[in-house]
Amino acid sequence: MDQYRKEIDRIDAEIARLLDERLDVAAEIGKYKQERGLPVLDAAREKKKIDSFAGLFEEDRRNYVIGVIEAIMEGSRNYQQDRRFEYALLGRGLRHSLSPEVHEALGGYAYGLIDLEPDDLDGFFSAFPLKGASVTMPYKRSVMKYLDEVSETAKAVNSVNTIVKRTDGTLAGYNTDYDGFKYTVEKSGVDIKGKKCLIFGSGGVSGTVRKVLEDCGAVEIRIISRKGPDNYENLDKHFDAQILVNATPVGMYPNNGVSPVHPEQFEACCGVFDLIYNPLRSELILEAERLGIPAASGLEMLVAQAAYAGLLFTGEDHTDIIDAVCEMIRREQENIVLIGMPGSGKTVIGRKLAELTGKQFRDSDACLQETYGKTAEELILSEGEDVFRTYETAVIESLAKEGGQVIATGGGVVEREENRNLLRSNGRIVYIRRDLDKLPAGGRPISRAEGVQNIFERRRERYEGWQDLTVENHVINETANEIREKLGY
Repeated sequence: MDQYRKEIDRIDAEIARLLDERLDVAAEIGKYKQERGLPVLDAAREKKKIDSFAGLFEEDRRNYVIGVIEAIMEGSRNYQQDRRFEYALLGRGLRHSLSPEVHEALGGYAYGLIDLEPDDLDGFFSAFPLKGASVTMPYKRSVMKYLDEVSETAKAVNSVNTIVKRTDGTLAGYNTDYDGFKYTVEKSGVDIKGKKCLIFGSGGVSGTVRKVLEDCGAVEIRIISRKGPDNYENLDKHFDAQILVNATPVGMYPNNGVSPVHPEQFEACCGVFDLIYNPLRSELILEAERLGIPAASGLEMLVAQAAYAGLLFTGEDHTDIIDAVCEMIRREQENIVLIGMPGSGKTVIGRKLAELTGKQFRDSDACLQETYGKTAEELILSEGEDVFRTYETAVIESLAKEGGQVIATGGGVVEREENRNLLRSNGRIVYIRRDLDKLPAGGRPISRAEGVQNIFERRRERYEGWQDLTVENHVINETANEIREKLGY
């Protein structure tokens, strides 16, 4: 009997694996059907499938097999139906979009992603299988021809980012990007009135930004594009600008670390806005912060425009929780980065902190070893510190692009200034301090060669200058809890 049961268990395990694989395919079929307004049930196909299966078995087994197949098909239909959503984001390259999380946090309704190629728009809008949709790049203008009515604001800015299917089946287009950017400007505290403003980018959202700036009292607004009369080649004509707005994807994940412009070129600059929300702080925002210029990312705009879209979708007003949702997203997406001397406890504290916050733990030295096949010590001894630091920066750049992590860095990460912005793009930096006489030098060639005190004196200014929070490491669990509490987790 045991042998029979083992054989059944083996077969059941294979069936389970195949059923899981079948549901994955069913989900893709369900998405295809929803995008084209097709029903979940295709009765003729199901009957044909059942009949073909029945023909594969002896007559005395057919009824049993048919029952199993019908149950599988019913489960597949239910799975497709349960995964259907009434609202979605339309666009291209949506893999890393936060929109479903934002909309579900705001309104509690199911919200999906529909990644369409331009040639798919006609078919999608002929069915429009949703109650409402948000629209992002590159379709904010091209969708307008499919709509029965467009709001005055959307007409004024020539851009639609929200579509509502009305009870009579007609489609109405709105622009809640206007509300989102206006919310961001007002929350930033930056006074636009009487200011000269530059908008970088001439795409679907630049007109919306322009309208908000006009309504806020800007005295002059210039759109900077690659080929227009105001472009990057003659940008020096506008170095007197006071407000800068990035409405391009330059600096957006995965191409972090670049900026369309440098705020330091604009001596009168008193406000910087970047519509990018991934990373949490773009290179443009980081440069502005370094110069002490008030700056705001695209996260507030993302959440605020979604809240106003949700109001159009459902009639329910959740604009009062915009700030709370922004903070929730920020906490989930940001990294907690630990810096400090070698042996200060970054790795053990980081593991505990990851456990407390539910974030993934990453150790930059371990990642470096995985990438280059040698430990930090081996790389320093075999290739020299300069080469090692170049490898380390490459690892930091890769790690820092992703969010939701606790990152324990090597003690010398502060030796390269470029690592600072890399780590800050998605993270807050915590400096772990520990008494120097408790720091081990064994297995650390730089510490042995230079001495712990000398290394600390060289790095101290950067440790202190990079940190958002400093804690003393006395007891690991207590230190990890202190970090969690002070960062608001």
